Amino acid sequence: MGSRGLRLSLACCLLLAFACGLVLGRVPHGQQEQQEQEGTREPPMDHAERDEEEHEKYGPRQDEEAPASRCLRCCDPGTPVYQAIPVPQINITILKGEKGDRGDRGLQGKYGKTGSMGARGHTGPKGQKGSMGAPGDRCKNHYAAFSVGRKKPLHSNDYYQTVIFDTEFVNLYSHFNMFTGKFYCYVPGIYFFSLNVHTWNQKETYLHIMKNAEEVVILYAQVSDRSIMQSQSLMLELRDQDEVWVRLFKGERENAIFSDEFDTYITFSGYLVKPANEP
Repeated sequence: MGSRGLRLSLACCLLLAFACGLVLGRVPHGQQEQQEQEGTREPPMDHAERDEEEHEKYGPRQDEEAPASRCLRCCDPGTPVYQAIPVPQINITILKGEKGDRGDRGLQGKYGKTGSMGARGHTGPKGQKGSMGAPGDRCKNHYAAFSVGRKKPLHSNDYYQTVIFDTEFVNLYSHFNMFTGKFYCYVPGIYFFSLNVHTWNQKETYLHIMKNAEEVVILYAQVSDRSIMQSQSLMLELRDQDEVWVRLFKGERENAIFSDEFDTYITFSGYLVKPANEP
């Protein structure tokens, strides 16, 4: 029994060793092919043999012309090393051309939004005095007054005579014309007029205060042995360009007014009381 068990133990050990050897000695399929290829590969060549083989393989044959250039891979042995060529630097300032002509003006852009009002500026210096303006219209003057006199006597004749005055006391804005003996209305409104004369003894005194061509009032004195002062006054409403004047009656009856060079006996006066444009 003891010798038999020993033999069985030996047999088991042998079987186990055989199985382990098979397993350890097995090589993978891919590794096995690589080993086979390595077994069939030629022994490595030295550097000179490799250059000669490359020259024969890639170099031109004797009956062919050498190509002008060929491509070389950087990884190939014997590739010539070229020195890096620096990139040229160009000075742009020397390439600047002449200034061109001015182009056409572009279209006007859109107006912007209105800005806010700025602050008020400082008061500027006082300007120079301006020149005198043109005279205004006479109708804009709200005053009118005159007072004139006569130093020469006047006798009637065959026609009516306008009494001409030779002495000017007041003539505001020259509304009374000394050449025609008439007052011209430039400021419409209500006026007051007064006429004073000195009668001639033994002669009749006969005058009218006229408005345009209309007899308005009379100044009359009968024949007398004495000469006296006689007067007449009234108020008239005048329009623009109305005329007021004194007329001596014609010579149907002998009438006259007296005066001399030393004293003024005949006067005619008038002034504006109220302009028409006042309320």
